[in-house]
Amino acid sequence: MRTNYLFTSESVSEGHPDKVADQISDAIVDLFLSKDPEARIACETLTTTQLVVLAGEIRCKGVFENGEWAPGAQEEIEKTVRATVKRIGYEQDGFHWEKFEFINRLHGQSAHIAQGVDAGENKDEGAGDQGIMFGYATDETPGLMPATLYYSHKILERMAADRHSGAAPFLEPDAKSQVTLRYEGSLPVAATAIVVSTQHKAGYDENDPAKQAELEAYVKGVIADVIPPVLLRETEYFINPTGSFEIGGPDGDAGLTGRKIIVDTYGGAAPHGGGAFSGKDPTKVDRSAAYITRYLAKNVVAAGLATRCTIQIAYAIGVSKPLSLYVDTHGTGTVGDDAIEQAILGIAKLGGLTPRSIRTHLGLNKPIYQPTAAYGHFGRTADGDFFPWERLDLVDDLKTALA
Repeated sequence: MRTNYLFTSESVSEGHPDKVADQISDAIVDLFLSKDPEARIACETLTTTQLVVLAGEIRCKGVFENGEWAPGAQEEIEKTVRATVKRIGYEQDGFHWEKFEFINRLHGQSAHIAQGVDAGENKDEGAGDQGIMFGYATDETPGLMPATLYYSHKILERMAADRHSGAAPFLEPDAKSQVTLRYEGSLPVAATAIVVSTQHKAGYDENDPAKQAELEAYVKGVIADVIPPVLLRETEYFINPTGSFEIGGPDGDAGLTGRKIIVDTYGGAAPHGGGAFSGKDPTKVDRSAAYITRYLAKNVVAAGLATRCTIQIAYAIGVSKPLSLYVDTHGTGTVGDDAIEQAILGIAKLGGLTPRSIRTHLGLNKPIYQPTAAYGHFGRTADGDFFPWERLDLVDDLKTALA
């Protein structure tokens, strides 16, 4: 295990074109789940200059049944999409919440997928797809997340809050951050490089040195507020290194759902099974199983069983029982990894980690997903409360099982 190294993670803001797409897709998930907790949704979004396109498969009581839209349903979908873009803050010539063209190509869920997922008289509900999912936790930060990603998110969250409040009126919605930390042992000791590229109002670039300096000073101030000063003693800063970033968002680059899966998870510090989260209802194990493995890994670390923990789980479409469960504490465990695996599988309230038991235990059949679609799905609170997969209510169960 290496003890001295540099590691880097990046984040993107809510106004990044891919994140605009993710937030729209999850707004549709929330809309349908608010009407039918058993709705099936797989919604993909494309954004580009003055255009938003939805595509995918749905089944939702009172909205789309038997191949037909309910009266007013398509209008409500469009209203939801435009409200999402308005909340993000896009009122630009190239992308404006009132003016973009909207195309809805959602259609009914495949009957062949439905028959594999739905519970029947002699079978439990199956997984909505095959695949492998990973969860991770580390004691680097209070939220048990990798510090490089944690600080990358926090920089952009603060800038977005200042933009919305009017404290930073020169900012526009699109932005990216990147934090490189030097580690000694298992903990970060210095931020060696920080990159922030932010879309801005006209004039705040290399053509007006005074305004460019104002923007740079603001960003460095945010960094100083977000990252502990002890880590900033040898930092090299790269603020809008191209010199200008006036054209951004979907007008500057097309956006698609599911293209920021490393930003969404652990910033490259842990493996990723490859499946995106946004736009999917919780029968899709790409989403729900990634949430339960984060929940398990976080509780393992919080219980003092390890300082780092990676958990993998695998499913087959239409099959309820997971095919495998794998725990790796990276040599930091206080008990054997195989013992932790057996403890997890033996905890009755987890229900054997079937898709239905995951959703029941974490309460996933609710419209809670749009807040996940920017600044990461893990290590965060929403509306002042943790997402359910961030709870630490399994600690005592694990300690008892391993006593």
